[in-house]
Order: sequence, then C-alpha cells, then structure tokens
Amino acid sequence: MAKSKKTTFECSACGNLQAKWMGKCPECGAWDSFVELKQSEVEFLKSVAKQSAVTPKAQKITEIKVEQIKRISTDDSELDLVLGGGIVEGSLVLIGGSPGIGKSTLLLKISSNLAKNGLKTLYVSGEESLSQIKLRANRLDAVAENLYLLAEISLENIKNELTNNYKILVIDSIQTLYSEAISSAPGSVSQVREITFELMRIAKERGICIFIIGHITKEGSIAGPRVLEHMVDVVLYFEGDASKELRILRGFKNRFGSTSEVGIFEMSSSGLIPAKDANSRFFTRGEAASGSAITVIMEGSRPLILEVQALVCESSYPKRSATGYDKNRLDMIIALLDRKMGILLGGYDVFVSVIGGVKISETAADLAVVAAIVSSFKNRPISKESLFLGEVSLNGEIREIPNLESRVKEANLQNFKTIIAPNRISNTKGVKFFVTKEIRQILEWM
Repeated sequence: MAKSKKTTFECSACGNLQAKWMGKCPECGAWDSFVELKQSEVEFLKSVAKQSAVTPKAQKITEIKVEQIKRISTDDSELDLVLGGGIVEGSLVLIGGSPGIGKSTLLLKISSNLAKNGLKTLYVSGEESLSQIKLRANRLDAVAENLYLLAEISLENIKNELTNNYKILVIDSIQTLYSEAISSAPGSVSQVREITFELMRIAKERGICIFIIGHITKEGSIAGPRVLEHMVDVVLYFEGDASKELRILRGFKNRFGSTSEVGIFEMSSSGLIPAKDANSRFFTRGEAASGSAITVIMEGSRPLILEVQALVCESSYPKRSATGYDKNRLDMIIALLDRKMGILLGGYDVFVSVIGGVKISETAADLAVVAAIVSSFKNRPISKESLFLGEVSLNGEIREIPNLESRVKEANLQNFKTIIAPNRISNTKGVKFFVTKEIRQILEWM
C-alpha cells in the first residue's frame, strides 16, 4: 500500500508551520489563517533554509567597523523626509496603501526623478500594459531616457533583465509576481515570501535600491504573510481618503532612520506632489462655530494644526463614534464630563471627527476634544483664533505636553491669538495664554 504524503499547513500571517489545520495560530494568534502547502512547496522551503544556513563567527564589538550609509535623493522632499534623508543603497522598501491612494503614481514619478539624475531605473508592472504606463508617465511628465518599463510577472524573467546593470528597481505589485520554483498561484504565502527573499538577496548583493508596492487588506495591513514586513528594510503606508486631495505617507519601520516622520502629499493633475503650506489644510478659518476646536499635534518633528469637530444630539439609542481619534479615549472623556463637570451624555449621541483624514496618535489633543464636545452640547461657539493643548487624566487634571514651544511657534506662524493650555512659555509675542489645570475650568473660559 502506498504511503500517504505528509500534509503541512502554514499560517498566512506569520508563516508558522503545523502538521494539521488549526483554527487559531499558536504563534501570532491569527484566526482562520492556516493554508495547506503542497509537498513541492515544503521541499523548496527546506532547500532555501538549508542553502541560507551559514554558521557565523562572533566578532569583538570593538573590531567591527561601522559602514557609511550612502543615501540617494528622490527629488521629492516629503518622501526623503519619511525615508530619513533619501534612499539607502541596497535597501528594500515596501509601500502599502488602499487602491487608488497613489502608490503607483508616486513611484512612477520617483522613478522618473531618479532616471533624470542618471540612475538606470527599471519599473516592473504586473497589472498594467506598457502603453498604459506610458500614458500615465506622459500625464505626470515622468518620461526620462534612463527609465525602462517591463510588463512581467515571472521572477526569473525579471532577474534576467536585472543583469543590465540597473540601480533602481520598482515592483508593482508584489502580489502579482510568481516564481517557477513554486507551483502555487501568485499572491500565495509561499510565492510572496520566496520572491521577497530573492529580491532582498539581489538588493544586498548588487546594491540595487528596490521599491515594492503591496496591496492592503480590509483590516489595513499588507496582504500576504506578516513575515513580508519583517524581511524588508523600510515599511511605509499611505493614509487618507482616495476621494480627497491630501495623502499622508507614514513610516512604520525604518532600519536606516526614524519612523516618527510623515510625508504630506497633494493629488494634482500632475500626480502626487509635496503639499504646500500643509498646515493650513487641516483646519478652517472664519466665524466662531459650536462643536469645533483647534489643536496642534506633533508628527515627528513637524507640528500640525488640526480641527476637531464634535456633534452631540439627543437619542433614544445613544451612539459613540470617533474618526481619527481613539474610541476608548473618547469613552473616557465622556465619563469624565459626567463625573467632573455634571454634563450627562447618557441620552445623547456623541460623534467626534478630525478634519483632513489625519489619525491622532498622541494625547495632546484631549483638551480640544473636551472643548468641542462641551461646545456642541451647550451650543456655545468657540473662536477660530483659539488653540487647545493638553492631556486629560483620569481624575480630570490637565497635564503638560511635550514640545510646547514648537507647537506655539507654529500657532504664531498661523496667526492664532489665544492658547488654552496647562502651562505657558515666555517670549510669545501676540499670543495670549489661559492656563487651565482642570477640565471644569473649560466652562469658565467658554
């Protein structure tokens, strides 16, 4: 009797291997993530692991020489900022984002910029024909002598083309490529992992800068195995609404720089361009309005002035909703308003939204959220010349925030007249400070 082949299952999120299918991955905790691997795929993965198994020798840290990192400017100030000063030679950069957000548009323009600077660049597309890419390049003014286009999905054919001494490679997108060494379909766990591993090896051995475009899932993460993000050097995500002009490029991993910086782009007729005077795009000026408060957050070294809007209305089935702000933090603030200020919102809907599609990840905007909710509840307009800065604690105190000087400096540049904060700084011409230590003092100011 023939011996049955051993079945192997792999987690599509983290790559964990199991002898049987499991509902929940014991390694990463993902549910319903195991897929069956064919025997040929298992043998191939074992051969790759065997080939890459090299026993390293330990070295004294005092004997190790630090290599100088060489960076190449992309001629795009926002992308250079997020990358930490430019592309690093031999780096592997993954850019993710929802469909239509501008990934292909940005990288085609960047490919043109690099080609115009004398760097031989190869743009590989598995989704569009050469004529479609050329039409977009004409619209973006991205036609350059050193820019080469290739419509191909076979990794082996792309590797053959790379023997022509390219310095920059763009892959659009990683989910469309396949390797003949693996029998599974393009976009599968094994295909994505093997192709990324091979691209990483090429980047390091030949010093080629490689950009990979990755589609994202409905949960907002890169489609494919999570090990993809661990293998690359840089992970960037596009944020924002595809129907709006502004896009934000945020760094989530960078082996050669900080991940705290963001790039702000504007979609125009000539493609994605660095947004001019970006700070004025996230708030509106004009007459005082109820349910609206303005604050300043820090995105890396850049202060951004944002408008927070709130809507409070009576309801038989109260709802709480937050767009661009942490929902758990909103629930805490509503509880504090009940306990410390006597504002009972149990029978009211509370909606909070941040203008411009920005997601606030710091607590310095808490005071602005409080002001916007109180303003909407009491229907008291707040001046558009005022800024609210401060973190709200569980006992109702307003705590000091970092980088207050940078925030106030930006407020000065945008001609704001009043700042409500838990502390003040000296030498601020033209700006009035109202020091607020507890949230109940907001009522006194309003």
